[in-house]
Amino acid sequence: MDQVSIVCRRRHLSRRTEEAYRFWIRRYVHFHKPHHPRTVGPEGIVGFVNHLATAKHVAASTQSQALNALLFLYRDVFEVEIGHLSGLKRIQRRDSLPIVLTAHEVSAILRRMDGVTALMAHILYGSGLRVTECMTLRIKDVDMKAGMIHVRAGKGGKDRTTILPTRLQRHLLRVASRHRQDVARGAGFAPLPNALERKYPSASRSLAWQFVFPSRVLRRCPSTERWLRWHASESGVQMAFKTALQEARVIKQASVHTLRHSFATHLLAGGTDIRTIQLLLGHRNLKTTMIYTHVEQAARKTTSPLDYLDFD
Repeated sequence: MDQVSIVCRRRHLSRRTEEAYRFWIRRYVHFHKPHHPRTVGPEGIVGFVNHLATAKHVAASTQSQALNALLFLYRDVFEVEIGHLSGLKRIQRRDSLPIVLTAHEVSAILRRMDGVTALMAHILYGSGLRVTECMTLRIKDVDMKAGMIHVRAGKGGKDRTTILPTRLQRHLLRVASRHRQDVARGAGFAPLPNALERKYPSASRSLAWQFVFPSRVLRRCPSTERWLRWHASESGVQMAFKTALQEARVIKQASVHTLRHSFATHLLAGGTDIRTIQLLLGHRNLKTTMIYTHVEQAARKTTSPLDYLDFD
């Protein structure tokens, strides 16, 4: 597994992608136990992926993630050429519309959240960030004067710029104050991506590289012995959102990611053009963004023809 991590970081894959690949490779090794993946060869991929479809009944996206992990294992780690995988049973994706909250429902939910998790939810809805992008946001990437957020290495490793709500300044002052206290105690370091730690060791202690939503606790880095302050956990805002959803009595299968869907749909309803929304969301393909046009059209108030009939 160490070799998998090394290759993932060499290719600058995200930590979440690395964790997902490691998970599926462990499942694959266990599936073919006691045979080693090198012994099984790429032919073993078909049996495992089909097992996920027929026995485990996983979703199409889950099956695709597992397949990508195994292709990565053979092509990038073992450097084995993979030919045509015959007999592969791919699960058909369902064309389902995303869950979207109304503006009234968003307001009702946000009013029932407080503290830092409430601010996180405001940013998710106000900027259209993914949860991971919000958690890993650095102070240097928040431009208060321009009213912009610079998302670095988002999904697919892409950078983008999105709009910044105006509720963040007071929180950043508190983060800066805590950072000064950390530095005074001999800490104040933040983990840096890729090889920046080696190239610019002093940057780790600068305010610019601190997370906008830092963890409450310090953790010692085993390699440098420094006390690092990582970003907050995603579970905090996820749990707070679920609680607020129930208290607001919103009967929808919504998650905190629904705020991103609502951001796009409400912008579209307000007259923002679809190309601008695509850029704000960081979608590579305009077709991905176009799904919100269907959601927005479905949400418009339309009278049923049944209501025109006179039954008296």
